[in-house]
Amino acid sequence: MSDVGQPVAHPPVTDWVHDFDHTDPQWTEDPFPIWDELRAVSPVVHTKRFLGCYLPTTYEAVREIANDTEHFSSRRIIVRDVRPEITSRNAAPPITSDPPEHKPAKQLLLPPFTPDAMKKLEPRVRAICNELIDDFIAEQRVDAAARYTKHIPVRAIAHMLGIPESDSDLFINWIHMILELGIKDESKLLQAVQEMTAYFGGHIEARKSKPTDDLISYLMNARDKNGNPLEDTHVMGSLRLLLIAGIDTTWSAIGSSLWHLAKTPADRERLIAEPGLIPTAVEELLRAYSPVTMAREVVKETTVSGCPVKPGNMVLLSFPAANRDPTMFPDADKVVIDWRENRHAAFGLGIHRCVGSNLARMEMQVALEEWLKRIPDFRLDPAGTVTWSQGTVRGPRQLPFLLGKAM
Repeated sequence: MSDVGQPVAHPPVTDWVHDFDHTDPQWTEDPFPIWDELRAVSPVVHTKRFLGCYLPTTYEAVREIANDTEHFSSRRIIVRDVRPEITSRNAAPPITSDPPEHKPAKQLLLPPFTPDAMKKLEPRVRAICNELIDDFIAEQRVDAAARYTKHIPVRAIAHMLGIPESDSDLFINWIHMILELGIKDESKLLQAVQEMTAYFGGHIEARKSKPTDDLISYLMNARDKNGNPLEDTHVMGSLRLLLIAGIDTTWSAIGSSLWHLAKTPADRERLIAEPGLIPTAVEELLRAYSPVTMAREVVKETTVSGCPVKPGNMVLLSFPAANRDPTMFPDADKVVIDWRENRHAAFGLGIHRCVGSNLARMEMQVALEEWLKRIPDFRLDPAGTVTWSQGTVRGPRQLPFLLGKAM
């Protein structure tokens, strides 16, 4: 185990079946053939890395674990090199909560994310997309990740929380520290959590004397199952969750969708001709390029799809691998944008299914609609390199495009 501040260097993987590593550059660049290789061997594989970790490779094995809260705890949701003692039961409720605490914590968060609430937010998201496009539409070359995809969910969630959209660079930096650097460097994770706590602490204090009409005040006014106000640590944990879970995931999904359309002209042209197909296409793009892998901790010995799993290990709960399982999705590696029957697991399975799924869908649809309306001609820039994020959430971090008809 490393000391705080001493990130661990990981040797390259030479045997994926017995020694997988979701932070390996090969996995980051193109995980799909790796999952196929593992799935052909076993529904569950194991690595000694990360102090011991299992990976379910099939939809069925992922579903089994996601639905089993007795043997698998959500108290740790990121597979990392260290496993420090858990000191707060309010780390990021409800995503880090187990039954019976989970249900009341989740129910508190549902009202701000209903389809009706999203309809009210949609005009602001459309405006954000167009403000961003205004900024680069005259340029021939653009990094769509740096200039478009990452800003949409950051500014939308800031708008919902009632915090300045101009602080978005702070949020992006914290997410990078927690979800990427923090896997191997405990000090980066702790620094980000401390900075977020101080930032939100100031906003919570300000609202005690001057309440506002936003998500922070909503949580401060909420009551637990006994009718008591939520503890400040609960409010803080939920705010951390909304910021982290609401940004990186959707920015990755929008980026992967644009990446697909940039390299698949037939799909792009069809969505321009039939914009009504965009909601269906979004579901298929979510299946094919699911951004989120969660984690569970094994707390009791059990079996999954016939494979024994033992306490003391983590589980890398790969919804993206489940969504590429050919026994669940025929031709799983093909992207079929008009496919209607799509029971994908991109938003998770079981009790922890994503609270913000309505928000993510709306942001993806609006981001694609506005981009395709204004920039129908774009492709990958052969002079640039697409890079992908490492770790728990996968999406393009550099997305160099050529824009316009003069391509």
